[in-house]
Amino acid sequence: MDLHLVTYFVAVVDHGGITKAAQALYISQPSLSQAIRTLERRLGTTLFDRSGRRLELTEDGRRLDVAARRILADVDRAKATVAAVRELESGRVDVVTYSAFSLDPLVDLISRFRLRYPGILVNVVDAEGPAAVHTALRRGAAEVGVTDLSVEYPGMVTIPLAEQELALAMHRDIATELPNPLPRERIRDVPLIVDLSDTASSMRVGSLVGDGAPNVVVDCAHPMAASELMLRGTGAIFTSSRIPQGRSADVALLTFEPPLRRPIGLLLRSGEPSPAAAAFVTTSTAGPLEV
Repeated sequence: MDLHLVTYFVAVVDHGGITKAAQALYISQPSLSQAIRTLERRLGTTLFDRSGRRLELTEDGRRLDVAARRILADVDRAKATVAAVRELESGRVDVVTYSAFSLDPLVDLISRFRLRYPGILVNVVDAEGPAAVHTALRRGAAEVGVTDLSVEYPGMVTIPLAEQELALAMHRDIATELPNPLPRERIRDVPLIVDLSDTASSMRVGSLVGDGAPNVVVDCAHPMAASELMLRGTGAIFTSSRIPQGRSADVALLTFEPPLRRPIGLLLRSGEPSPAAAAFVTTSTAGPLEV
Protein backbone atom coordinates (compact mmCIF):
# COMPACT_ATOMS: atom_id res chain seq x y z
CA MET A 1 0.00 0.00 0.00
CA ASP A 2 1.39 3.42 -1.00
CA LEU A 3 2.01 5.70 1.94
CA HIS A 4 0.49 8.68 0.15
CA LEU A 5 -2.78 6.78 -0.25
CA VAL A 6 -2.85 6.18 3.50
CA THR A 7 -2.21 9.89 4.09
CA TYR A 8 -5.03 10.85 1.70
CA PHE A 9 -7.43 8.42 3.37
CA VAL A 10 -6.78 9.84 6.86
CA ALA A 11 -7.15 13.39 5.52
CA VAL A 12 -10.58 12.60 4.07
CA VAL A 13 -11.67 11.10 7.40
CA ASP A 14 -10.40 14.07 9.38
CA HIS A 15 -11.97 16.70 7.09
CA GLY A 16 -15.23 14.85 6.61
CA GLY A 17 -15.12 14.82 2.84
CA ILE A 18 -13.18 15.06 -0.40
CA THR A 19 -13.48 18.81 -0.98
CA LYS A 20 -11.98 20.05 2.30
CA ALA A 21 -9.37 17.29 2.34
CA ALA A 22 -8.25 18.19 -1.18
CA GLN A 23 -7.89 21.84 -0.15
CA ALA A 24 -5.81 20.84 2.91
CA LEU A 25 -3.62 18.55 0.81
CA TYR A 26 -3.23 21.12 -2.00
CA ILE A 27 -4.37 18.67 -4.66
CA SER A 28 -7.39 18.70 -6.97
CA GLN A 29 -10.66 17.15 -5.87
CA PRO A 30 -10.77 14.69 -8.84
CA SER A 31 -7.21 13.53 -8.05
CA LEU A 32 -8.10 12.85 -4.44
CA SER A 33 -11.34 11.05 -5.41
CA GLN A 34 -9.34 8.87 -7.81
CA ALA A 35 -6.76 8.12 -5.08
CA ILE A 36 -9.46 6.93 -2.68
CA ARG A 37 -11.03 4.74 -5.38
CA THR A 38 -7.57 3.29 -6.12
CA LEU A 39 -7.11 2.48 -2.43
CA GLU A 40 -10.51 0.77 -2.26
CA ARG A 41 -9.74 -1.21 -5.40
CA ARG A 42 -6.38 -2.40 -4.03
CA LEU A 43 -7.96 -3.43 -0.74
CA GLY A 44 -10.96 -4.99 -2.44
CA THR A 45 -13.48 -3.22 -0.21
CA THR A 46 -15.54 -0.06 0.18
CA LEU A 47 -14.15 2.33 2.75
CA PHE A 48 -16.77 5.09 2.68
CA ASP A 49 -20.55 5.09 2.61
CA ARG A 50 -21.35 7.70 -0.06
CA SER A 51 -25.16 7.57 0.25
CA GLY A 52 -25.44 10.69 2.45
CA ARG A 53 -24.24 14.27 2.14
CA ARG A 54 -21.20 13.47 4.29
CA LEU A 55 -18.86 10.55 3.74
CA GLU A 56 -19.16 8.00 6.50
CA LEU A 57 -16.72 5.18 7.18
CA THR A 58 -17.86 1.63 6.57
CA GLU A 59 -16.90 -1.10 9.00
CA ASP A 60 -13.83 -1.88 6.90
CA GLY A 61 -13.10 1.83 6.72
CA ARG A 62 -13.08 2.09 10.50
CA ARG A 63 -10.65 -0.81 10.74
CA LEU A 64 -8.37 0.82 8.19
CA ASP A 65 -8.62 4.14 10.02
CA VAL A 66 -7.08 2.60 13.14
CA ALA A 67 -4.35 0.83 11.17
CA ALA A 68 -3.62 3.86 8.97
CA ARG A 69 -3.08 6.18 11.94
CA ARG A 70 -0.75 3.63 13.50
CA ILE A 71 1.22 3.41 10.24
CA LEU A 72 1.56 7.20 9.97
CA ALA A 73 2.61 7.46 13.63
CA ASP A 74 5.28 4.79 13.08
CA VAL A 75 6.54 6.65 10.02
CA ASP A 76 6.75 9.90 11.98
CA ARG A 77 8.69 8.18 14.75
CA ALA A 78 11.06 6.62 12.22
CA LYS A 79 11.65 10.01 10.58
CA ALA A 80 12.34 11.56 13.98
CA THR A 81 14.81 8.77 14.81
CA VAL A 82 16.66 9.19 11.53
CA ALA A 83 16.75 12.96 11.99
CA ALA A 84 18.09 12.59 15.52
CA VAL A 85 20.87 10.30 14.33
CA ARG A 86 21.77 12.63 11.48
CA GLU A 87 21.78 15.55 13.88
CA LEU A 88 23.82 13.40 16.30
CA GLU A 89 21.31 13.64 19.12
CA SER A 90 21.21 9.85 19.43
CA GLY A 91 22.74 6.75 17.90
CA ARG A 92 25.93 4.75 18.34
CA VAL A 93 29.49 4.55 17.07
CA ASP A 94 31.52 1.33 17.30
CA VAL A 95 35.24 1.87 17.93
CA VAL A 96 37.72 -1.02 17.87
CA THR A 97 41.15 -1.04 19.49
CA TYR A 98 43.42 -3.28 21.53
CA SER A 99 45.21 -3.27 24.86
CA ALA A 100 48.08 -0.98 23.82
CA PHE A 101 45.67 1.90 23.23
CA SER A 102 42.87 1.07 25.67
CA LEU A 103 43.90 3.95 27.92
CA ASP A 104 46.00 6.29 25.81
CA PRO A 105 44.71 7.71 23.52
CA LEU A 106 41.28 6.01 23.67
CA VAL A 107 40.17 7.67 26.92
CA ASP A 108 41.03 11.11 25.58
CA LEU A 109 39.30 10.46 22.24
CA ILE A 110 36.09 9.21 23.83
CA SER A 111 36.05 12.05 26.37
CA ARG A 112 36.33 14.60 23.59
CA PHE A 113 33.54 12.96 21.63
CA ARG A 114 31.19 12.59 24.59
CA LEU A 115 31.60 16.24 25.58
CA ARG A 116 30.45 17.26 22.10
CA TYR A 117 27.85 14.51 21.50
CA PRO A 118 26.41 13.33 24.84
CA GLY A 119 23.51 11.53 23.16
CA ILE A 120 25.71 9.13 21.18
CA LEU A 121 26.65 5.77 22.68
CA VAL A 122 30.30 4.80 22.18
CA ASN A 123 30.71 1.01 21.95
CA VAL A 124 34.33 -0.09 22.39
CA VAL A 125 35.15 -3.36 20.62
CA ASP A 126 38.16 -5.27 21.95
CA ALA A 127 40.65 -6.72 19.47
CA GLU A 128 43.83 -8.77 19.81
CA GLY A 129 46.29 -6.54 18.00
CA PRO A 130 46.41 -4.56 14.74
CA ALA A 131 45.41 -7.48 12.50
CA ALA A 132 42.25 -8.02 14.53
CA VAL A 133 41.42 -4.30 14.30
CA HIS A 134 41.71 -4.60 10.52
CA THR A 135 39.49 -7.70 10.51
CA ALA A 136 36.82 -6.09 12.69
CA LEU A 137 36.57 -3.14 10.32
CA ARG A 138 36.43 -5.33 7.21
CA ARG A 139 33.64 -7.44 8.72
CA GLY A 140 31.63 -4.43 9.84
CA ALA A 141 32.00 -5.16 13.58
CA ALA A 142 33.18 -1.56 14.02
CA GLU A 143 33.43 1.63 12.01
CA VAL A 144 36.51 3.28 13.49
CA GLY A 145 39.77 1.72 14.63
CA VAL A 146 42.37 3.21 16.97
CA THR A 147 45.67 1.54 16.17
CA ASP A 148 49.41 1.59 15.48
CA LEU A 149 49.95 3.10 12.04
CA SER A 150 53.37 1.53 11.61
CA VAL A 151 51.42 -1.53 10.39
CA GLU A 152 50.03 -1.83 6.85
CA TYR A 153 46.22 -1.96 6.53
CA PRO A 154 45.34 -2.76 2.89
CA GLY A 155 42.15 -1.16 1.61
CA MET A 156 41.69 1.06 4.66
CA VAL A 157 41.78 4.80 5.17
CA THR A 158 44.35 5.88 7.76
CA ILE A 159 44.19 9.18 9.67
CA PRO A 160 47.35 9.99 11.67
CA LEU A 161 46.75 11.50 15.10
CA ALA A 162 50.06 11.70 16.94
CA GLU A 163 53.33 10.05 17.85
CA GLN A 164 53.04 8.31 21.21
CA GLU A 165 56.19 8.31 23.33
CA LEU A 166 56.78 4.99 25.07
CA ALA A 167 58.27 4.32 28.47
CA LEU A 168 58.92 1.34 30.70
CA ALA A 169 56.89 1.06 33.89
CA MET A 170 58.39 -1.21 36.53
CA HIS A 171 58.56 -1.79 40.26
CA ARG A 172 61.09 0.53 41.87
CA ASP A 173 63.18 -2.45 43.04
CA ILE A 174 63.87 -3.37 39.38
CA ALA A 175 64.68 0.24 38.50
CA THR A 176 67.24 0.73 41.27
CA GLU A 177 70.30 0.14 39.08
CA LEU A 178 68.88 1.62 35.87
CA PRO A 179 69.40 5.16 34.56
CA ASN A 180 66.51 7.41 33.51
CA PRO A 181 66.26 7.97 30.61
CA LEU A 182 67.23 4.42 29.77
CA PRO A 183 69.57 3.85 26.81
CA ARG A 184 67.81 1.54 24.39
CA GLU A 185 70.53 -1.08 24.57
CA ARG A 186 69.90 -1.44 28.32
CA ILE A 187 66.37 -2.77 27.65
CA ARG A 188 68.05 -6.18 27.39
CA ASP A 189 68.81 -5.96 31.11
CA VAL A 190 65.13 -5.59 32.05
CA PRO A 191 62.62 -8.48 32.43
CA LEU A 192 59.66 -7.60 30.19
CA ILE A 193 55.94 -8.30 30.18
CA VAL A 194 54.65 -7.80 26.64
CA ASP A 195 51.74 -8.72 24.39
CA LEU A 196 53.30 -10.79 21.61
CA SER A 197 49.94 -11.01 19.80
CA ASP A 198 50.40 -7.31 19.02
CA THR A 199 52.54 -7.76 15.92
CA ALA A 200 53.75 -4.17 15.85
CA SER A 201 54.87 -4.28 19.48
CA SER A 202 56.36 -7.73 18.99
CA MET A 203 58.48 -6.49 16.08
CA ARG A 204 59.46 -3.39 18.03
CA VAL A 205 60.47 -5.41 21.11
CA GLY A 206 62.32 -7.94 18.98
CA SER A 207 64.44 -5.22 17.40
CA LEU A 208 65.35 -3.91 20.86
CA VAL A 209 66.11 -7.12 22.75
CA GLY A 210 67.61 -9.33 20.07
CA ASP A 211 66.79 -12.77 18.67
CA GLY A 212 64.32 -14.76 20.71
CA ALA A 213 63.66 -11.88 23.13
CA PRO A 214 65.28 -13.80 26.03
CA ASN A 215 64.25 -11.22 28.64
CA VAL A 216 60.52 -11.41 27.81
CA VAL A 217 59.32 -13.24 30.92
CA VAL A 218 55.54 -13.02 30.41
CA ASP A 219 53.48 -12.86 27.22
CA CYS A 220 50.25 -11.18 28.33
CA ALA A 221 47.48 -9.59 26.25
CA HIS A 222 45.49 -8.37 29.27
CA PRO A 223 46.55 -4.88 30.38
CA MET A 224 45.14 -5.17 33.91
CA ALA A 225 46.96 -8.45 34.51
CA ALA A 226 50.16 -7.03 33.00
CA SER A 227 49.94 -3.99 35.28
CA GLU A 228 49.38 -6.15 38.36
CA LEU A 229 52.34 -8.34 37.46
CA MET A 230 54.43 -5.22 37.01
CA LEU A 231 53.38 -3.91 40.43
CA ARG A 232 54.42 -7.23 42.00
CA GLY A 233 57.89 -6.94 40.49
CA THR A 234 57.55 -9.66 37.84
CA GLY A 235 58.76 -7.40 35.06
CA ALA A 236 58.40 -4.11 33.22
CA ILE A 237 55.68 -3.12 30.76
CA PHE A 238 55.81 -0.80 27.77
CA THR A 239 53.34 2.03 28.24
CA SER A 240 52.62 5.56 27.20
CA SER A 241 54.96 7.92 29.00
CA ARG A 242 51.97 9.94 30.24
CA ILE A 243 49.83 7.19 31.79
CA PRO A 244 49.89 7.24 35.61
CA GLN A 245 50.49 3.66 36.74
CA GLY A 246 48.88 3.87 40.20
CA ARG A 247 50.63 3.11 43.47
CA SER A 248 53.17 5.66 42.23
CA ALA A 249 55.43 5.21 45.25
CA ASP A 250 56.14 1.65 44.07
CA VAL A 251 56.41 2.38 40.36
CA ALA A 252 59.25 3.85 38.33
CA LEU A 253 58.57 5.18 34.85
CA LEU A 254 61.66 5.20 32.64
CA THR A 255 61.73 6.92 29.26
CA PHE A 256 64.25 6.00 26.56
CA GLU A 257 67.33 7.58 25.06
CA PRO A 258 66.85 8.19 22.20
CA PRO A 259 63.05 8.46 22.66
CA LEU A 260 60.98 5.49 21.52
CA ARG A 261 57.79 6.47 19.71
CA ARG A 262 55.03 4.84 17.69
CA PRO A 263 52.56 6.47 15.28
CA ILE A 264 48.94 6.22 16.35
CA GLY A 265 45.86 7.05 14.37
CA LEU A 266 42.41 6.14 13.17
CA LEU A 267 41.50 3.43 10.71
CA LEU A 268 38.31 3.40 8.62
CA ARG A 269 36.85 1.51 5.70
CA SER A 270 36.81 3.41 2.43
CA GLY A 271 33.52 5.07 1.57
CA GLU A 272 31.13 7.35 3.39
CA PRO A 273 31.15 6.80 7.19
CA SER A 274 28.01 7.10 9.29
CA PRO A 275 27.30 10.54 10.78
CA ALA A 276 28.41 9.32 14.21
CA ALA A 277 31.66 7.86 12.88
CA ALA A 278 32.36 11.03 10.91
CA ALA A 279 31.80 13.06 14.07
CA PHE A 280 34.20 10.80 16.01
CA VAL A 281 36.87 11.47 13.39
CA THR A 282 36.20 15.19 13.53
CA THR A 283 36.51 15.44 17.31
CA SER A 284 39.60 13.20 17.31
CA THR A 285 41.41 15.44 14.84
CA ALA A 286 40.15 18.75 16.21
CA GLY A 287 43.34 19.45 18.15
CA PRO A 288 46.65 17.92 19.21
CA LEU A 289 46.60 14.90 21.48
CA GLU A 290 48.77 14.96 24.56
CA VAL A 291 50.65 11.71 23.99
